[in-house]
Amino acid sequence: MSRTEMTTRTPAQKAALAVAAVFALVGIAGFIPGLTTNYDTMTFAGHESQALLLGVFAVSILHNLVHLAFGVAGFLMARTVNGAYRYLVGGGAVYLLLWLYGLVIDHDSSANFVPLNNADNWLHLLLGVGMIGLGLALRRSGRRH
Repeated sequence: MSRTEMTTRTPAQKAALAVAAVFALVGIAGFIPGLTTNYDTMTFAGHESQALLLGVFAVSILHNLVHLAFGVAGFLMARTVNGAYRYLVGGGAVYLLLWLYGLVIDHDSSANFVPLNNADNWLHLLLGVGMIGLGLALRRSGRRH
């Protein structure tokens, strides 16, 4: 295998890296006052956190750490074609489960430990569908010739 073949990424790997970068940036942004409103009310976990990323999305320290971990997982999994595919489709499935979880729990209960709000729920639906769609659409283009 030539050096060019070893460093050439498939579209699926590029998509996984892009998604991972967004998750990592969102995780970091959640810790930046100004990008996160009500920063001084942020708790480690739970619905009591009133911190809002971009003034819209509920965040906590745990929520930010989950975004960072999801980004790191994407960077690691994007090293291979199959890993990129699994990250996109599997990660999308996780986000669809989070969307369902956010729909069925009472946002003011202790079950809302991440925390989630309606904006998070809709974003999770879009992320889940988008990631799965990307993974499936790019699966065929991921095979090297």
